[in-house]
Amino acid sequence: MAGPDEVAAPFAALRGDLVGLAYRMTGSLATAEDIAQEVFLRWNAAERDRIEVPRAWLLKVAARLSLDHLKSARHRREIYVGPWLPEPVLDSEEPPQEAERMRAQDLSVAFLLTLQRLNPAERAVWILHDLFGTPFLEIAALLRRTEAGCRKLAERARARLEAEEPRREVPEAEARRIAEAFLAASREGDEAGLRALLARDVVLHTDGGGIRPAARNLIEGAEKVGRFFAGLARKRAAAPELLHLGRINALPGFVTREADGLPQTTALEIRDGQVVAIYVMRNPDKLGAVRARLLP
Repeated sequence: MAGPDEVAAPFAALRGDLVGLAYRMTGSLATAEDIAQEVFLRWNAAERDRIEVPRAWLLKVAARLSLDHLKSARHRREIYVGPWLPEPVLDSEEPPQEAERMRAQDLSVAFLLTLQRLNPAERAVWILHDLFGTPFLEIAALLRRTEAGCRKLAERARARLEAEEPRREVPEAEARRIAEAFLAASREGDEAGLRALLARDVVLHTDGGGIRPAARNLIEGAEKVGRFFAGLARKRAAAPELLHLGRINALPGFVTREADGLPQTTALEIRDGQVVAIYVMRNPDKLGAVRARLLP
């Protein structure tokens, strides 16, 4: 009879992959952690001597649980208040993917949003096949589709993902300089300073989930975005406290504690020295990991 260490070893070696798969499927790190735990429980209860390739079995169970979650969450997403953003992941947390794949695959918010626009089957096929190397024949059994059908799903997914402009890596010094300048200008309500940092067609995404105040629609254009942040600064009694300055989903950004005592993450997508997109997470349901780490 296998001991606890022998049972846990295959799962432990793949835990980062399982969380990474579920995070990309659902956009929620908390959900991904729960799914990984459920995969372990099923692995522990399975007839493991009948499982020829543990890695393939574990990945497929994680994919199936992710698909089941998306079916149950579909209605909630349809009635979501305001723009939806994936749960933020801070740079120094354990990445939801093993290190080499973390470097190879973009975890930026823009990429995750594009991934979420794929239907669940397309997302599952692309992640399992293109990211984890699962054969189409095995994916077909999981999705109850033909192998040819899964190949077509993968082609559609690749076309959608490749149509997006790839993120350009920003040198660390430049990323930090722009993040610090944006933080200072937004705190002080320096509208001119903000506009100098923003691309003309910048887009602001704010996710409050209907729980905390946030813009209900995307705000587009340097002038409107600059006015928005300047207006917020005028209404505040005091500047928010800086809790963290670094990468958020591989993008330059920072975490602040706002007037209500809760954290807020701000991630900046930078291209050619200017901010082209701003992703502000205010929904407390998606800030559990950030809160636990920075405000224990």
